[in-house]
Amino acid sequence: MKTITNYKSIFRIALFLALSIGSVNANKHAKQTKYPTYNGLVMAGYQGWFREATDGMLYPDENKVRLDMWPDVSEYEKTYPTGLKHADGSTARFFSSTDKSTVDLHFKWMKEYGIDGVFMQRFFNKTKPKGPRSTTTTVLKNAFEAASKYERAIAVMYDLSGLKATGEDCSSIIEDWKFLVDSLKVTNQQGAKTYLYHNGKPLVTIWGVGFPDRPYNIQNIGLERLIDFLKNDPVYGGCSVMLGVPTYWRDLNADCNPDPYLHELIKKCDIVLPWMVQRFTPLLHNEMGRYRDAIKSDMNWCKTYNLDYVPCVTPGFSWHNLSRFEFPDDVKPSGSIPRQGGKFYWQQMSTAINAGASMLYVAMFDEVNEGTAIFKCTDNPPISDFAKFVGMDGLPSDQYLWLTGKAAELLRKGAIFPAEMPNRNKKQ
Repeated sequence: MKTITNYKSIFRIALFLALSIGSVNANKHAKQTKYPTYNGLVMAGYQGWFREATDGMLYPDENKVRLDMWPDVSEYEKTYPTGLKHADGSTARFFSSTDKSTVDLHFKWMKEYGIDGVFMQRFFNKTKPKGPRSTTTTVLKNAFEAASKYERAIAVMYDLSGLKATGEDCSSIIEDWKFLVDSLKVTNQQGAKTYLYHNGKPLVTIWGVGFPDRPYNIQNIGLERLIDFLKNDPVYGGCSVMLGVPTYWRDLNADCNPDPYLHELIKKCDIVLPWMVQRFTPLLHNEMGRYRDAIKSDMNWCKTYNLDYVPCVTPGFSWHNLSRFEFPDDVKPSGSIPRQGGKFYWQQMSTAINAGASMLYVAMFDEVNEGTAIFKCTDNPPISDFAKFVGMDGLPSDQYLWLTGKAAELLRKGAIFPAEMPNRNKKQ
């Protein structure tokens, strides 16, 4: 009888091991990547939402402009005419994010300036199979090819913007992640494997949790189920999760809903990413002290629950032209958070790293609608009696790419971040 019992025990162990091995082998993610951790990296958000006009001219007149910065398009292979003119009378032209050459150029810049990579924004309404998935999937496909080509880190960031208060939950994100893993092979690219991992697992971001201006209740949209799926599903899971939350998530006040459930969700994740755009400005005294204190307190909270933390940095902010449509009774000033030629941007990066942060999230790579872009923009925007544009303060169009790359270089080296912005014309 004892022998039979031993055989049964051995059989159970063998069956358990076989099932475990089978479960591991069923996972569709690459076993290795060039980027196994977010630590030590400077990553930016990438919108990729600019499209050539399909029913007429792009930006046919100045009253249609929703951009607060104008890109420097001199290096793009393909550009499209607008109804706007430069001061010399030439037609102002724009790019399309759906062109493969556009995305390739952007990742080429990342490589050239030493920027580690980007999070690809994936908005909620793009996750629906019957929604406008095709164009965004084209951008994603081109981005993952370019990331592999230039060996830049890349990851998916699901933005809950667009999710309605009733009748919708995060189920479509689960199905979309399966689609991206199966069809686009996002976590197992052809060529160089560059999907961003953290703690040795593919990193997926869920952004937009806890903001009071969102119509949905975070307790009713299946966030726990989504997080559990991403972390534990035997085929599509095994991921790390980063949660994008308001600046004052820790105290549950100011720009954050006062719902303690947010903390329960955060504790189920791996990284906390607070959105700090518009929350700090160089126009107020001791802002970097306030920024530093917020980061340190956040990091202490995260340490208590064994979580990682990434602060958000941005070069500035402007949405004068956009606000003319969004808030016609409350049009915002142009350059409300001034760039100061990069000084404000560098102060944030320096302050965050010297406060103990080991990674950065830059908002954003290509966001010209709200004037937060770090890619090449121009001091020669179209002329207009209505639209106003934030320029480069007389500096080269690549000023913010260069500053971002410089920060990434210092972070990789573990070097001390000087509080003073580096001078690119002086040997460092």
